[in-house]
Amino acid sequence: MPTQDKSDQDKVTLVIDGKIHGSWSRYQIDSDFLIPSDAWSVTLGLPDGVFPKAIARGVPVLVRVGDDVVMTGRVDTVQRRVSRQQVSLALTGRDGAATLVDCASPVFTSRMLSLEEVIARVVRPLGIKNIRISAESSLRSDKVSVEPGERAWDTLERAAAARGLWPWFEPDGTLVIGGPDYTQDPVATLVLNRDGRGNNVLDLSDRSSINGTFSELTILAQGHAQGKKSGTVLEVVDVESDAADGDNGDEDFVVSAGSPENGFNALRTVVRDTTVPYYRPQIMVVGDADNQEQVDYRAKKAMADARLAGYELTAIVKGHRMQSGKLWTPGQRIRVRSEPHGIDDIYFLMGREFSGGRPDNTITTLRLKEDGIWIPDAYPKKRKTRKARAKVNKKLEIVDVEPN
Repeated sequence: MPTQDKSDQDKVTLVIDGKIHGSWSRYQIDSDFLIPSDAWSVTLGLPDGVFPKAIARGVPVLVRVGDDVVMTGRVDTVQRRVSRQQVSLALTGRDGAATLVDCASPVFTSRMLSLEEVIARVVRPLGIKNIRISAESSLRSDKVSVEPGERAWDTLERAAAARGLWPWFEPDGTLVIGGPDYTQDPVATLVLNRDGRGNNVLDLSDRSSINGTFSELTILAQGHAQGKKSGTVLEVVDVESDAADGDNGDEDFVVSAGSPENGFNALRTVVRDTTVPYYRPQIMVVGDADNQEQVDYRAKKAMADARLAGYELTAIVKGHRMQSGKLWTPGQRIRVRSEPHGIDDIYFLMGREFSGGRPDNTITTLRLKEDGIWIPDAYPKKRKTRKARAKVNKKLEIVDVEPN
């Protein structure tokens, strides 16, 4: 059986209206957890001077690298250019998050909605049907309110943040709300030695900055007055058990403080980052929270975001696949060994960009962050069983404080 040529494995094609388009003079495919919508762009010359009729703004598209689908979305922009030198076509597009980023969320106010129910109410009217919760548990909020003009992505992000989670889209178009599983083994090793032996990195740079980082982050919050029924309990739903279907035992409930008449006040969480070398405090205010647990989740998520802003490791490698033949994909854990930088550790692949078009110019840019920091509460049970991660987890710690 003949093996696939390496150049074919990294060949980028677009599938539009059942037809495959390729042979680009330039292309870029970007995917990053921290950017709401993944994007792609391609340019090609048309020697025969005929523009394809099926390519138009808004049409569905599959972006593939070799036989692997890396993005499902739509064409945003079509630019056609005719000059004395050539006839060219430039296309740009984004994944399924584009509609959520651009469009307003349905306006509603409801009580006692689970995270799954909030998500369905926001995204299903916008044509997104496949949804998956990638976490050990979700949360049932006492009150969810959407203001007119609020973007659907902002509503979705706010609902996920109440449980310390984050939304993103898989290559097949599935909306996922959750976080990474840091118990997975590293999938590849990047090597940069001074003598050049065993090197598989074209360029490696790191950036560390104190800007945007805090040694101590305080979250202050208050909650709305609750009805008598919802004021008794706030429900935590185990998504891996029958509890997600509404059959919840007593162990799934967290007793809330406050009263139906007065609601919540003086909710407070303090998180510290011991890697910041001097005192840099910050205070954030959350306008509406259901209970102390929600405030804790938001505090750890906000501190994790600040911590991520302080360090980034960027690597450029040849081709779009690792040695095993798998594509570089955000969410992978990668070991990096660099003698010049003094690095030998595991990092989390936050984002990557495929680019190329010209011969011998097929490269991938990897954006790496500290491992075990981003979205730390998606799989808390698994994290607690890994002693190797204990040192990292202690660097972001919630401090017990007495309310004022």
